Amino acid sequence: MLLSRDYFKNTNTVMLAEDLLGKYLVRDLGNGQLMKSMIIETEAYHGETDQACHARFGKTDRNQVMYREGGVWYVYLCYGIHWLLNIVTGERDFPSAILIRGIADASGPGRVTKKLGIDKSFYGLAATLESGLWVEDHGYCSNGKIDITPRIGIDYAGECAKKPWRFVLKDDLIKIKNGKN
Repeated sequence: MLLSRDYFKNTNTVMLAEDLLGKYLVRDLGNGQLMKSMIIETEAYHGETDQACHARFGKTDRNQVMYREGGVWYVYLCYGIHWLLNIVTGERDFPSAILIRGIADASGPGRVTKKLGIDKSFYGLAATLESGLWVEDHGYCSNGKIDITPRIGIDYAGECAKKPWRFVLKDDLIKIKNGKN
């Protein structure tokens, strides 16, 4: 089942980041080819007071899409090398997003975008069939087998770096889901 834009309008970004685990990121490659991969790792970024969030300095050309209503893609270049994929959440004018850090066959946010052929051309597009990139719910339930940790790679964010807003499906679940048990 395709997740509607309404799903991403939820203002509880942290809850959504956890709920996305086990959902499928789907990329339409054209010619009837779809690439589907389970989301296995996410991180939440929530508001201008979150010192790890790109919106901590207010609205800029780079992050303006974060101020839109949930359900659109926020794609940015990291270290001038890797495109990173985020889905905007919540209400208009409140910047929040979820970083897709890992999928079943690509661990690391730069590897996710490389695997799926995602670049800045997806910036600001809705997570819909028309954009060629969306999220589906196939009914998978993690049964609480999730590791919750502080976000990583954001030491500059002070106390905000310690927030337990990173969610990872435990390895045994990923292996079972991928037929590697």
